[in-house]
Amino acid sequence: MLTLTCPVETRLHRWPAGAKLGGLVLATAGLFALPGWGLGLALAAVLGLHLALGRAVLAHGLRMVRPLWPFGLVLAVWHLATGTPGQGAAIAARLVAAVMLANLVTMTTRLTDLLAVIERLAAPLARLGLPPRVPALAFALVIRFVPVFIGRAGQLAEAWRARSPRRPGWPVLLPLVLIALDDAEHVAEALRARGGV
Repeated sequence: MLTLTCPVETRLHRWPAGAKLGGLVLATAGLFALPGWGLGLALAAVLGLHLALGRAVLAHGLRMVRPLWPFGLVLAVWHLATGTPGQGAAIAARLVAAVMLANLVTMTTRLTDLLAVIERLAAPLARLGLPPRVPALAFALVIRFVPVFIGRAGQLAEAWRARSPRRPGWPVLLPLVLIALDDAEHVAEALRARGGV
């Protein structure tokens, strides 16, 4: 299962969560303003930032973007077929850089600190009748259950490989959806039992 925590303590851990999230928003928006050659430099800068925090951080960051390879493959095939490989490379560089930056923020920031920032940002929604804890809780559930969902998908694929010589494909999709719905129902029951949000 993926872990969202950094294997070592870094200087970035001491930065305020709001500053890191603000920097992430600005950096991600900046990636869309860069030309193709600038995206290569930006990706190199993101890798350099990881390396500046330590080799263990860089290795962990690279492991966390490994699940992106199917998207990279689809991008490569599509843009080679349409004769625009440069455009595909720019999209891939933008995607990897943005995901690595987001991963760096989540693995160097405590979840409680991130939730506090989201609650502060969602405070104006209270005037419309939506408690600020609702978006914060939704964010926490996504952060917590994405690795669980990936782990469940891995277990299903492993079970398929144990019973069939063929590669797991679309037949595991329905059980995965049913597992996700079952998990969501259990979480909803637990929240209702604790008085909701």
